[in-house]
Amino acid sequence: MSDIISKVTIADIARALKITPATVSRALNNHPGIKEETKLRVKETALRLNYQPNKIASSLRLGKSNIIGVIIPSAEISFFGSVVHGIEKVANENNYNVLIYQTNELFEYEKKGVQTFLQSQVDAVLASISKETINLDHYQELKRRGIPLILFDRANDQLGVSSVVVDDYAGAFEATKHLISQGCRRIAHIGGQQHVSIFNQRLKGYIDALNVHNIPLNDDLIVYGKVSIDSGRECMKQLLALRQPPDAVFAVEDFTALGAIQAIKQAGKVIPDDIAIIGFANEAFGEFLTPSLSTVNQQTVKMGEEAAKMFFEGQRKGGTWLTQPKKMVLEPALICRESSSKR
Repeated sequence: MSDIISKVTIADIARALKITPATVSRALNNHPGIKEETKLRVKETALRLNYQPNKIASSLRLGKSNIIGVIIPSAEISFFGSVVHGIEKVANENNYNVLIYQTNELFEYEKKGVQTFLQSQVDAVLASISKETINLDHYQELKRRGIPLILFDRANDQLGVSSVVVDDYAGAFEATKHLISQGCRRIAHIGGQQHVSIFNQRLKGYIDALNVHNIPLNDDLIVYGKVSIDSGRECMKQLLALRQPPDAVFAVEDFTALGAIQAIKQAGKVIPDDIAIIGFANEAFGEFLTPSLSTVNQQTVKMGEEAAKMFFEGQRKGGTWLTQPKKMVLEPALICRESSSKR
């Protein structure tokens, strides 16, 4: 005997009450033309039979699903978890649900995510572009179909859509300036892929901070990685192999910084006495390291909240895709911990 229970439909409720499926449908949707007594009988029967409404079918009828699709590069990074927390808070306040798709930083996965959300009839897509993505056609497809697209953290102005970002340039400038204030002069930068705008802006902030403080730029002290623990470790080994190793490192983000810390310790160097280090993003693990990791806070929860608010504000104005694109830039906050505090 099979344990599979067939799904209860509107037709099943109609048969049980000897009324038409159309009457059941109207009663479940509180149609004013249906008697209150009939509505009560229909809802009681639906509850008794454990009827579950088909939300996708309803969304097709109403042209609205009350679902926001969120594309994130990685669920393993607490940064994106915090952004999603902010999105969900605002979505719940507006009776919306959130679907999350993780790309694992892969372009092909990102395209699949967009297609999945199109098939799921989401009302909007909030996304952070993967490190691998250069071609933006899949996001253009959302625009062509009139589905609001809002970018957060990793945005691209070529798309002409609203976005919420942190001032990466300012954060990098302040991080480098902090290292200079600690007496550091051979400050290295472990960067990320330069086609990703946030990593490019962090490089520019680093360079300009050196220039403002009359510290010559040394190309040997700039290395580029793939923004990971392993990459940070390998890049740091390159810097340690220099005839004159750096006395400080500004890492493009915290996982890169973590890899660099491992390499510094393996080389028998002391942090921050021999080499000071600072990251970017304020990942949760940073304050629990020994020494604790200095970093830059990107206001992640607020980033998620503001991205979601942009969608709902757009709805109230007749559709986000019909309004002028808006770019919100959040101010970063420097967090000085043990890893960079020489004085």
